Amino acid sequence: MGVSVSTRVSRLGNYYAGAWHASSASEFLPVIDPASEDVLAEVPMSSESESAAVIEAAAAAFPEWRRTPPEDRIQYLFKLKDLLERNLEDLARQITLENGKTLAEARAELRRGIENVEVACGIPTLMQGFNLEDVARGIDEMMIRQPLGVVAAITPFNFPAMIPLWFLPYAIACGNTFILKPSEKVPLTMQRLFQLAEELHLPSGVLNLLNGGKQAVDTLLSHPKVRGISFVGSTPVAKYIYAEGARHGKRVQCQGGAKNHVVIMPDADMDSTTQVVVDSAFGCAGQRCLAVSVAVAVGDAHAPFRDSVANAAGKIKIGVGSDDGVQMGPVINHASKQRVERLIGKGVSDGAKAVLDGRGAKGNFVKPTILDGLPSTSE
Repeated sequence: MGVSVSTRVSRLGNYYAGAWHASSASEFLPVIDPASEDVLAEVPMSSESESAAVIEAAAAAFPEWRRTPPEDRIQYLFKLKDLLERNLEDLARQITLENGKTLAEARAELRRGIENVEVACGIPTLMQGFNLEDVARGIDEMMIRQPLGVVAAITPFNFPAMIPLWFLPYAIACGNTFILKPSEKVPLTMQRLFQLAEELHLPSGVLNLLNGGKQAVDTLLSHPKVRGISFVGSTPVAKYIYAEGARHGKRVQCQGGAKNHVVIMPDADMDSTTQVVVDSAFGCAGQRCLAVSVAVAVGDAHAPFRDSVANAAGKIKIGVGSDDGVQMGPVINHASKQRVERLIGKGVSDGAKAVLDGRGAKGNFVKPTILDGLPSTSE
């Protein structure tokens, strides 16, 4: 689907060395509201040189920051928690605007992010080491935890605030300097959070924001001054980042996709089971790695559960996430909708019955879908 970009749409910048920098990238992508398909902004596909400048700023800040006592470092996190609490509604509406999820889901996402900031405030205790005398004859053992240096997180579109906050507070609390590369599909939430973070008055270069695509990612993976990479996203990309990061000697943690099953036993309480499964499967429009995608109904549970879950899913109100009463927003973009509808079609062509068929909705919406009775395959 083509998108027209107005010249009046703002172009996002990168944040490093304690200041905002306009990008000199040759390519900018539109940031699209998935509900209305309006263009909200343009995000730069930062070049290798721009990405390297962000890394160098973080590297320059590391020696002084790692010598800052943990008790001093977490004072910034107490302030960050307060900022997030006071701006929760504003940030939630930003999440809904660029991601499409409902306001209730956006608020809950932010609450989980704030919980991570709270936990990171305990770093002076959490990162303590230990000592053990006489672990062997004449030998004492000591273990200490030290910051790595420059660390980066590459985060996905489905949780624009929560997943970055899985990494950001812990990284800086432990004495690392940090670079966030948010998804180019949802960069506005982090743009807003970094604007708020300026009020923390962190030392220049401790906290940095790099917008971009594969070029920015590849620079983070190959640059010798980046010591660690965290990633959340699709499994194919997770494999690529893990392999490339490891090849360049970095510590890498990658979380990919999943196919989640739930088993329904004949003695299950159908009302409560149905509600749990529906919430899991269709919350955030199903765009989360822990969404239930396969229900295995055992024996006599099959027909009652199928009918119950189809009835409940069919009542879900679809619409713009900021509208009252809406329970499920759009998928992230038109390409995602096409993929979901293609997979539904494949399930039907493979022999499943569409008890509830969510295809054919307008815009980037896919209604809840229930496929029943996929045939088993033999080896």
